[in-house]
Amino acid sequence: MLRHAMDRVLVVGSGLTGAVTAALCRQNLPSRPDIFIWDKSQGAGGRMSTSRCPSDNKCTVDLGAQYITLSKEYTVKRTGLYQDLVENGVLSPMQGKMEGDNSAEGSQHFVTPKGVSSLVKYYLGLSEANVQYSRTVNRIDYSNSNGKDIVKVSTNTGECEDFDAVILTLPVPQLLQLQGDIIKTIENSGDIKQNLEQVSYSSRFALGLFYDKGTKLNYDWCAKYFPDHECIRYVSIDNKKRGIENEDTAPSVVVHTNVVPFGLKYLETDKEEVGPIVLKHLHALLPGLPQPNHVKNHKWRYSQVHKPYAGKEGCIVLQEKPLVIVGGDGFTQSGFDGCVDSAESIINSIQKLLNKDG
Repeated sequence: MLRHAMDRVLVVGSGLTGAVTAALCRQNLPSRPDIFIWDKSQGAGGRMSTSRCPSDNKCTVDLGAQYITLSKEYTVKRTGLYQDLVENGVLSPMQGKMEGDNSAEGSQHFVTPKGVSSLVKYYLGLSEANVQYSRTVNRIDYSNSNGKDIVKVSTNTGECEDFDAVILTLPVPQLLQLQGDIIKTIENSGDIKQNLEQVSYSSRFALGLFYDKGTKLNYDWCAKYFPDHECIRYVSIDNKKRGIENEDTAPSVVVHTNVVPFGLKYLETDKEEVGPIVLKHLHALLPGLPQPNHVKNHKWRYSQVHKPYAGKEGCIVLQEKPLVIVGGDGFTQSGFDGCVDSAESIINSIQKLLNKDG
């Protein structure tokens, strides 16, 4: 019975969907299973990552998600959740000026004073999960041990562990690159395989620019969009955007390129080669911007969902016994609410299966 098989649960991916899913599992599963989170990266966040200046740990930059938007569509459904995050110091209303914002009327923007990865870490804390980094899952198989269905999860370094349930929150193209029994399940699932193959993401580059304390960035905006530029889509004075402007905090700037034509043109080019090209465009666009002391280059191959899973179902139960579920913003939409939608869909699916077996 599934009810008795939820002792060890693995969530693959420590981005927002994975973190919220783990927290909801901790809050809602009656058996209080041991929850594990594996991620291929060296830290939490996924596309909500915060990077630090190599010479000043207090100087940080958000290379991925820039702010959290509560749209009118979600006002009734999520206002309480946003208020809770504000009360806990995770979010705060954006106070700075943002130019070129084309959000729908009635939208409210929030920032993360401690960096956007703090939002993910907040949910990881609620999950009480055993989080392990630098673990790249490359194979998933099914087995039976003493009459109990289990999932065998392997990594690219040869580690292999058994779990009673596995929740995958990887970008869909990475899911389709896995090996083992899971691929047989997908190939034999008819429409599921076709729908998974049709999920697509946009790609872009991001630069984090770090400065010395006392450097003046003389712009009245904290973030600005450049919709018609050949390379750059968005620039933010990151500390100013988060409402942090004081003598003890060195300023930082984040730059996002556009998807088309720049992101598409350089998609297969190394990020270290692309960085100087973006920086040249940036200084031509903002000639008064000082030269940074450090620059971090990053490529977001899976930046935002371009085409989600058909029907935006939130998640897919690939197999019930042993339980394997796939979710993430590829099954909803990009953004905070899309990730939370997927996490809620995952926990609802698990609860339905528990009730059915109960």
